[in-house]
Amino acid sequence: MICENPININEINKIPFLPISFFKTKKILSVDKFEKVFYSSGTTTKSRSKHFISDLKLYQQSFISNFRLNYGNINQYTIIALLPNYYENKDSSLIYMADKLIHLTKSNESGFYLDDYSKLSKKLIELDIKNERKTILIGVPYALLDLIDFNQFQLNNTIIMETGGMKGKRKEMVRKELHEKLKLGFGVKKIHSEYGMTELLSQAYSQGDGIFKTPFWMKAFIRDINDAQNLDFNKKSGAINIIDLANYNSCSFIATDDMGKFVNDDEFEVIGRIDNSDLRGCNLLI
Repeated sequence: MICENPININEINKIPFLPISFFKTKKILSVDKFEKVFYSSGTTTKSRSKHFISDLKLYQQSFISNFRLNYGNINQYTIIALLPNYYENKDSSLIYMADKLIHLTKSNESGFYLDDYSKLSKKLIELDIKNERKTILIGVPYALLDLIDFNQFQLNNTIIMETGGMKGKRKEMVRKELHEKLKLGFGVKKIHSEYGMTELLSQAYSQGDGIFKTPFWMKAFIRDINDAQNLDFNKKSGAINIIDLANYNSCSFIATDDMGKFVNDDEFEVIGRIDNSDLRGCNLLI
């Protein structure tokens, strides 16, 4: 790993981004006390990433502000979460975020669903017809596919948002193929996506076509996979580096194992995983 004296850092290319794998083996924290530890999904504690959070209020401020930037006031929505595998992980940052957003909707219809697809199907159709609020169904891809295998929909007032990966439950597929299946099954024109991970306290959202937009305190760069400090590679495809200023007291400069393309200063595309990197929740292989 490259080390630099902060005094000598005068441009982004000189920042040594921390390999994301360090969150599995090291305690990434610059203060003595922490309020919460978020764990990635996984079968053993040894294979799971750990993010030590010094201030949960900062995480809440980040995901609430970001939601409003992308979708407006939370209390105008009903949020339904179909995240069965994440729900089993009580220390999941995604479950923590979804739970807080559900609470902020102040809607009795908002909540978590597991595998009762009959009940969920009826609820989605009911909410879509009533159209008192816009509904967001956020789900892990394999569960969304299971739902449309159970029932085909024609939804006019519902946002379908996928996040995470297949978790070994189904064959991996490229995002375009996944979205085509989901659009057909739910009867919608666009599939939204959320890009986030245990090691980041901010998210990027896509409102269609797989192009993710970052909030102003988060930025994505494309690095050359053969030269970690070559960010001049930014106009091509390569590995994704993230600056997330919400990662206060942990590390704001993360070198992920995801592959992507630069679109513009606040937008990027995720196209897959670096070869030989561990399978993660956001894995959509080519």
